[in-house]
Amino acid sequence: MSGGRLAGRYTLIRPLGSGGMGKVWLARDEMLDREVAVKELTLPEGLDEQGRAEAVARAVREAQATAQLRHPGVVALHDVIVEYGRPWLIMELLRGRTLGEAITQEGALPPATVARIGADVLEALTAAHSRGLQHRDVKPGNVFLTDSGRVVLTDFGIARQEGQATLTQAGLMIGSPGFIAPERLEGEAGGPPSDLWSLGATLFAAAEGVSAYEGTAMERIQATLTMPPRPPHRSGPLAPVLSAMMARHPAARPDPWSTVHALRQVAVGQSAPPLARQDPTVPGVIARPRSRRRWWLWLVPAGAVVVAGAVAAALVFSRGGTAAPTAFTLPVDMCGLLTPSQVGEVLGTGQPPKGVQSVADSDDRLGVSCDWTVSGRGVSVVAQRDSDTPQPWSMTTESARRLMESQRVWIGKYQELQWSWKEIGAKGPFTAKVSKAQPLQGVGEEGYTYELSAQGRVHTAVVMYRVANLVIQVEFTTLASRPTDDQVKRTALTVARQSEQALRSGG
Repeated sequence: MSGGRLAGRYTLIRPLGSGGMGKVWLARDEMLDREVAVKELTLPEGLDEQGRAEAVARAVREAQATAQLRHPGVVALHDVIVEYGRPWLIMELLRGRTLGEAITQEGALPPATVARIGADVLEALTAAHSRGLQHRDVKPGNVFLTDSGRVVLTDFGIARQEGQATLTQAGLMIGSPGFIAPERLEGEAGGPPSDLWSLGATLFAAAEGVSAYEGTAMERIQATLTMPPRPPHRSGPLAPVLSAMMARHPAARPDPWSTVHALRQVAVGQSAPPLARQDPTVPGVIARPRSRRRWWLWLVPAGAVVVAGAVAAALVFSRGGTAAPTAFTLPVDMCGLLTPSQVGEVLGTGQPPKGVQSVADSDDRLGVSCDWTVSGRGVSVVAQRDSDTPQPWSMTTESARRLMESQRVWIGKYQELQWSWKEIGAKGPFTAKVSKAQPLQGVGEEGYTYELSAQGRVHTAVVMYRVANLVIQVEFTTLASRPTDDQVKRTALTVARQSEQALRSGG
């Protein structure tokens, strides 16, 4: 079919590869004059006309769900069309090789390299999970290493959106034997921990040069169901992380953000810290102290100075057992919500600073906060309150919702603001452009993000989210030019998730 044209726009040039879910073509987008990758999805055999129509509709829905992902670690989906009775996915063209090809060509890869790859993929997976989307086929062949150094998770063709049937449920095995989590092999739908297990098996193969389970497809399936993975011998400091990710029980696997943190530590040559379990009541992984990051920024109209400040107090919430908080009622030490090692990792220093606490009660700053700063970088968190409430933990859930909305609307009124943070060397005031607030899922009961930029680059990323009756604003600021905009945003988002985890676990 080379030379054929889809939708009067995409000219197929030559096949790039094929698999169980279809064939990938090199193509040219004639309208935008660029090369793209086109995936021709294969429908299950034996379907009648109605069955094919339903399968096509499901494939389109799944593609639409995937297209909502905007993450550097996920291959971008530009378009989806239906021609010749089947779906075609128009994707960005990646240049490089898959992790599977790298293993075949080089054998076992250095643990630090594998850890960096794993952290990048897990951040992408977590972004998908936050939108209710599971990948279900994480394996070396679906991890792409671009020539520019970007790590991309590909082939969401059998991804599953929560609550939906999928294209591959009509009699096909979902996933690749040896990389399918045991609970999925037992017929369960699985969830984010299942993708985590598959990523662990993928990283095992990369670090060891061989898969955790070998043999025929049926032998790999049987071994996954009945035997633990083979002990790693070449993985070095990565070994305990791999073992935790491939724990037999889903609840015994580590939570994603403590796993990302551990992988980042290994990637820079350090030992992995103990990992927090999804459910600490299930044995199998050593529970570590909960992450305690918090950062914040306050905005004021153009002409006034925006100063990132610090405030002191503390939070405790009412709960029963391990349930999520229903209300925050008592003060706690905000600066105790971050461990020194976490502060050091974010600020890039082996000697992390102590948090500075203060209470802000001016007209433009209301809340309780803690700041951690070094030259050129800072992180901060504030528990916000409205002008009618004496303390953040005195708000009701309804008043917290109103505060979230009023802050979002207020941010949208300003395209620029005056900004400074003298503790990191930004004495200013400086003019910063304010991005539009973007909805955020997966952090708190509700949330959104926005950024401050100057001279064409983002220097500050802010995350706002609500947990029960508490509104939290998290900020990460860097004056260095090296981090990319996406890296600045991801850092703030990572810290927001860790701060939420600390709040939910009682600090």
